[in-house]
Amino acid sequence: MQTLTAGLDQLREQTRILCEGFPDEYWRETDRNRRYPQEFVDTLTEAGLLSALIPAEYGGLGLGLTEASVIMEEINKSGGHSAACHAQMYTMGALLRHGNAAQKNEYLPQIAAGTLRLQAFSITEDKAGSDTTSIETAAVRDGDDFVITGHKSWTSRIDESDLLFVLARTSEKPAGKGTDKTHGLTLFLVDLRQVRAEQPDTLEVVKVRTMFNYATNQIHYHGMRVPASAVIGEVGNGFRYVIDGWNAERILLASEAIGDGYWFTKRGVDYANSREVFGRKISTNQGVQFPITDAYMKVRAADMMRYEAARLFDAGEPCGAEANMAKHLASEASWAAANACLDTHGGYGFVDEYDVERKFRETRMFQVAPVNNNMIKSFVATKVLGLPRSY
Repeated sequence: MQTLTAGLDQLREQTRILCEGFPDEYWRETDRNRRYPQEFVDTLTEAGLLSALIPAEYGGLGLGLTEASVIMEEINKSGGHSAACHAQMYTMGALLRHGNAAQKNEYLPQIAAGTLRLQAFSITEDKAGSDTTSIETAAVRDGDDFVITGHKSWTSRIDESDLLFVLARTSEKPAGKGTDKTHGLTLFLVDLRQVRAEQPDTLEVVKVRTMFNYATNQIHYHGMRVPASAVIGEVGNGFRYVIDGWNAERILLASEAIGDGYWFTKRGVDYANSREVFGRKISTNQGVQFPITDAYMKVRAADMMRYEAARLFDAGEPCGAEANMAKHLASEASWAAANACLDTHGGYGFVDEYDVERKFRETRMFQVAPVNNNMIKSFVATKVLGLPRSY
């Protein structure tokens, strides 16, 4: 434990130093212009931090999810926005754990070196929403290829990626009581370089402007042809490979929310200690102290659940409940800290140069994505407490 703690401290310091090169003004500009933070991503890539989960044999750092979560936390804790980085951390899990030797040997060294970028995952559809087994995007076998046709929403960073994961239906959804409704979905690792060069008309990307900088898109696949060698694992079992990465995703995003929570707490404390009204610092007022303190305690509690979830994940033990609870607790804690910080700043909290309103918008997402907190409550209710399924 002492060795792990020392290693985490060094990793925190390394990440913190890199983040110091990207002050508030940088993140303010990328948010204002909804610009991909290319310079920041390049810096973390060159430092090897985005290859933290890639085994050393492929050129990565060979670290665990605990260490990866610390990197994500520190980015947000510094005032940055790690949305441009977290997808590469958890997205590659499907390739790491379920890709074949040829796929891993071809792609992982290049991802680790930064010559290839894998940050896009195309799953969600408007009609299906959270019911992933009801997606309709189809992949039809045609000789040595599959032809993908359909529509996806919330496919982020596709324009900034060289590789793309697409989940598509290769057979009809099983019907009837007792059938495995997850069967028939297949996961593809698509080389976007080939698509853009040889069949650009088959990929239609429509940018979606959101209330914070997220580089997300609506995607239309117009008969996009991919080789059968692009299939991850077995045809028809792709849903299993996707949910295998959900726990990692929840833990990493919990870490980002925790980083936000610490940022809001510090900014609130610093402002309260500097702001004088009626002849004294506003930090002397319990009405200012208590909300900040209450939020801080919630962040600390969520932080502990994050570490427990990551510990279980790294040990290869079941962690679905802990990963979901970590995400829920962290998102609620960061939102409490955001409101306390904004209230402390008063009107200045709405002014962009203080960065509170930017982070306020960014941290609100964690209650909705990658899974709504109400869905997490349903999961814990049924899987942990044994209550009947509500949907």
